[in-house]
Amino acid sequence: MSIQVGQKAPDFTLFDSDKNKVSLSAMTGSPVVILFFPLAFTGVCTKELCSVRDNIATYNQTNAKVIGISVDSLFTLAKFKEDQQLNFTLLSDFNGTAASSYGVLYDVFPAFEMEKVSKRAAFVVDAEGVVRYAEVCATPGDLPNFTAIQETLAGLA
Repeated sequence: MSIQVGQKAPDFTLFDSDKNKVSLSAMTGSPVVILFFPLAFTGVCTKELCSVRDNIATYNQTNAKVIGISVDSLFTLAKFKEDQQLNFTLLSDFNGTAASSYGVLYDVFPAFEMEKVSKRAAFVVDAEGVVRYAEVCATPGDLPNFTAIQETLAGLA
């Protein structure tokens, strides 16, 4: 079962695409949008993350930090970030520990029978580390409800 609204967000420490360790607990004091996505360089994931890139000003207005997390290697994520000119942090959950702690890890990814791929999911964590929005998409082809995410962030301001 995935993490629910009102629960304390599970902490994690993962490497970003610049080879730095990043912890959710170090982001306390600002809202954080966590976007789990299955795989870099795939159509829906690219559409999702480029939408965030193109609308980063709306996240900045609420002082929110945006992080994308996938099971891709940090090297793959670095190339993906560069190619798509993404303007927010990408974290490698290569071992699936963060996705597992949020309850968003497929046992077997439906499209290619790969094991341990994260589901597409979105969480908004408030400045105190409490989950204020939680969405796990029904299929890998679905996108998160960005309007609901923005409304949640606006309510935190």
